[in-house]
Amino acid sequence: MQTSNPPSQNLSFTPYQKLVIALMAFLQFTIILDFMIISPLGAMLMPALKISTHQFGLVVSAYAFSAGISGILASGFADRYDRKKLLIFFYSGFVFATLLCGLAQSYEFLLFARILTGIFGGVIGSVILAITTDLFPFQMRGRVMGLLQTAFSASQILGIPLGLYLSNLWDWHAPFMMIVAASLIAGVIIIVYMKPVDQHLSNPKRVDRKAFHHFWMTISNRKYLPAFATTALLSTGGFMLMPFGSAFTVGNLGIDISNLPMIYLITGICALFFGPLIGKAADQFGKFNVFLFGGVLSIIMVVIYTNMGASPLWLVILINAVLFVGIFSRMIPAQAMMSAIPEPENRGSFMAVSSSLQQISGGLASVIAGSIVVAESNGRLEHFDTLGYILVLTTLITMVLMHSIHRSIKVVVNKH
Repeated sequence: MQTSNPPSQNLSFTPYQKLVIALMAFLQFTIILDFMIISPLGAMLMPALKISTHQFGLVVSAYAFSAGISGILASGFADRYDRKKLLIFFYSGFVFATLLCGLAQSYEFLLFARILTGIFGGVIGSVILAITTDLFPFQMRGRVMGLLQTAFSASQILGIPLGLYLSNLWDWHAPFMMIVAASLIAGVIIIVYMKPVDQHLSNPKRVDRKAFHHFWMTISNRKYLPAFATTALLSTGGFMLMPFGSAFTVGNLGIDISNLPMIYLITGICALFFGPLIGKAADQFGKFNVFLFGGVLSIIMVVIYTNMGASPLWLVILINAVLFVGIFSRMIPAQAMMSAIPEPENRGSFMAVSSSLQQISGGLASVIAGSIVVAESNGRLEHFDTLGYILVLTTLITMVLMHSIHRSIKVVVNKH
């Protein structure tokens, strides 16, 4: 009988699998960069368009909420088509919407463009996860998810600094044009070299042709509920801290704003290095074991980080780097474990709903965090530690939920 985490060191990637991983990671990079670049552009964008901080907040959150709604709407038909065609459709829409962001000359047009970007971009992540789950066995998915997570690190190391450099060289439109140019190249490679991903259509009788019924059967499946709850909670804590991270670093930790790029750079390099290692460890030592390690490490580092006062730069960088190791040690095995839950004919719908919950819970978390944290006149943030304690609570709950998922996965993997 096969164990839930059989040895994976004898399973190596084929050349085509390596190409797919590289393409999916690059797509993730463009999607994440498009989402993240808007915040650091705020200092240029707000005076250029003559908008308030409230209006800028709407521009940022518009992407998350439209992405969440789009994912729910897409879940009904996510398993009815070749996943490659689905990916090309939504990625084309994402590139077009990003182009509109780069052409925007008014607040209203930019807000519309960000909503449109979220509608298309919010579905791509779930399609990528469905594709990788279809093409890679469970015993390899830790490594795959670890490599896909490097896209987040790359956006910090390469994307954000390059985007800010281009915006300083020209204006805030330039980073969006950079994303469009890179995305077009990736899109052409996908069209030419990627094979159809339609194995889930091999048994048409098992594919639900009624979109709403397919969606309803997905969200009402009791087997999926712990995974959906875990996905939402994993996003909640992180999205509470992330929007205020730079303000906390400058106002509370006493780090000069000119040193922020250095913190992003070194933290991103560490995450880029540890991401694949965490994926390998998840396959070798057990995905649930690595998730527990990441949960405990995250709790410890969040409590330390959110209660810090004025600190030297080297210590802030160290704390941030270790915190990211904890976050990745939760996210990578969590994604790998939850990929084993749905059947192939429900995988796209399951991933779409999960992605929607991630976006919506993240958007709500940002709004709630904004009502908890108070900025003083000197730039110091009050009650930032409260956000840390909320993250601790959500992490503890996800550890309990993930234990239930781990037990159900044992049964699924052993059957196969």
